[in-house]
Amino acid sequence: MSDLHMTPLNALHRELGAKMVPFAGYEMPVQYPLGVMKEHLHCRAKAGLFDVSHMGQVILRAPGGYAAVAQAMERLVPVDLLGLGVMRQRYGMFTNETGGILDDLMLANRGDHMFVVVNAACKAADIAHMRTGLTGVEVTEVSDRALLALQGPAAEAVLVALVPDVAAMRFMDVGIFGSEFGELWISRSGYTGEDGYEISMPETQAEPLARALLAHEDVEPIGLGARDSLRLEAGLCLYGHDIDTGTTPVEASLSWAIQKVRRSGGARAGGFPGAERVLNELHEGASRARVGLRPEGRAPMREGTVLFASADGGEPIGHVTSGAFGPTIEAPMSMGYVPQDFAVEGTELYGEVRGKRMAVRVARLPFTPATFKR
Repeated sequence: MSDLHMTPLNALHRELGAKMVPFAGYEMPVQYPLGVMKEHLHCRAKAGLFDVSHMGQVILRAPGGYAAVAQAMERLVPVDLLGLGVMRQRYGMFTNETGGILDDLMLANRGDHMFVVVNAACKAADIAHMRTGLTGVEVTEVSDRALLALQGPAAEAVLVALVPDVAAMRFMDVGIFGSEFGELWISRSGYTGEDGYEISMPETQAEPLARALLAHEDVEPIGLGARDSLRLEAGLCLYGHDIDTGTTPVEASLSWAIQKVRRSGGARAGGFPGAERVLNELHEGASRARVGLRPEGRAPMREGTVLFASADGGEPIGHVTSGAFGPTIEAPMSMGYVPQDFAVEGTELYGEVRGKRMAVRVARLPFTPATFKR
């Protein structure tokens, strides 16, 4: 793994006994001695600390301030950014000319500029995409800060001890706070379905802050394994698996992220790559949909499992994009794509596992209700 990048917390992960694996060009912890199952359940019950420093942090500035940046960015994403409140953030996605998703990302209005967080695997491509597509906007990759996520019902109580003002934040608020660990950029968000925070800090302060958080009896370090099962229980997409360049936001059941002002009839309808297809699908419906799937028995149906409408014969109708055992729901769970006619909750389908077709039912997402602080 010598050719992989390392986050500022690499030595701490090793000290904590993490099993390290390659992920998106980085050496990352997949699990700690506690194990994936217990890490998952601890995050749901108390608080988990995740190293997400591999993700990209980007600042966008323009002479016209935030409004000028938002206007330019709306030509790349199907999201209302001009209407985004100060110190608020919004989920969005870059689309291509056929309406496919290039990446999903978080976009924040920080008063006079925009702060963007992108996925690690797409970081270089996303920054190049913004530099090419955002005329008159200065695109600066933040290369001297680390990123942590503190997730779970105890997250507020843990972080308040270090940064008291975070208690007043609501889901999707962002803020800039002074602390003994330097200037912290904090959002009340995350990718587990739990209440929690994402915290950007100077990379020299990453280990001291991580140690301070881990010193709390309610906090355990969490690796990529539990991160994946947590986000899957929460019905959240993983880029490159559940969404990609061949998947539109409507097919991916992400229509909620496209505000009315950007839809047909809205004041700023369209204007983003692939708008014709996306707006048509919003109006007419897409031919397929991302759905939750609950396999019968205890064995998960993993990514790539082919789905059929009947127990024998017939052509494939869809496929699984993510699958794992859900520790909270104590059952296997999957997500995948099926034609609209088969997307109704309760529909029985069959997944082909090791040459045998196993029953699976279309299920409501998320598998575990979100607990965000509204």
